Amino acid sequence: MTGKSAAERRVGLLNGFAAYGMWGLVPLFWPLLKPAGAVEILAHRMVWSLFFVAAALLFIRRWAWLGELLRQPRRLALITVAAAVITVNWGVYIWSVNSGHVVEASLGYFINPLVTIAMGVLLLKERLRPAQWAAVGVGAAAVLVLTVGYGQPPWISLCLAFSFATYGLVKKKVNLGGVESLAAETAVQFLPALGYLLWLSARGDSTFAAEGAGHAALLAATGIVTALPLVCFGAAAIRVPLSTLGLLQYLAPVFQFLLGVLYFKEAMPPERWAGFALVWLALVLLTWDALRTARRTARALAGETGVRGSSVPAGAADAAPAASSASAAAEAGTLEAKP
Repeated sequence: MTGKSAAERRVGLLNGFAAYGMWGLVPLFWPLLKPAGAVEILAHRMVWSLFFVAAALLFIRRWAWLGELLRQPRRLALITVAAAVITVNWGVYIWSVNSGHVVEASLGYFINPLVTIAMGVLLLKERLRPAQWAAVGVGAAAVLVLTVGYGQPPWISLCLAFSFATYGLVKKKVNLGGVESLAAETAVQFLPALGYLLWLSARGDSTFAAEGAGHAALLAATGIVTALPLVCFGAAAIRVPLSTLGLLQYLAPVFQFLLGVLYFKEAMPPERWAGFALVWLALVLLTWDALRTARRTARALAGETGVRGSSVPAGAADAAPAASSASAAAEAGTLEAKP
């Protein structure tokens, strides 16, 4: 590894920690927006996110994708679906945090990888390795334990997990960069959100102007809270391997869980601890299998390159890693737009 690549990886890791750290600490932000309700906060998030993302695109002068997207109705339809699904995800998350369900919300992002794998099997007919089957089975057992403990299924967790897994599935098909995709999605969300805020203001129920300049500034800051972690994530995604990003993504729900237990003092009865322990066991299995598979693939690629190196044209030896990186970037794009 050259000095430059080592420095790039350090920058990538720092941005990754920053992105997932901000996503993990965001439960501290939403309560600051009270007395605004969850729907009003959600609408402000949509409106202000578009402004901040558009400003970022103006700064980096990246607009070529827009004309191409507008000429592709199928991708526009997928963007609309992605915008609808992430609206549900954001709304449920904001409501759950401000209603005292931070721990249950964190569970949604713990089980999200398991739900994504299950959807791959059911919808894409993917074949799982034995360890992946075991992880999904343990995850299902965890949901069953939590259902018995709650007296009902953990609806908040399941809604967050399934909505975000669906969002990731749609985003893979759209294949847009993180900032560009968020710009397109918030453009779809903008008019309904603005219309709702104007209607709320006309009724005299808006808190934007009624609660003072500080409250208005915090509502406007929802755009920064949405866009800034995404920018850091984008910087990390192009500098560190997908396997590293896969490990870093657990930082966000870990921070959320710790905030729920230690800061918000939410109850953790034994059955809830048992359910979380099963989820964490499933994630350990999943992570171990992913790292083992990645190492095997890397060794196979290295061996194949060594055998064929003498007959490969100049530059072609990097083709497989480059393709792998492109695939990793596409996969990494599904991790964006966190709560």
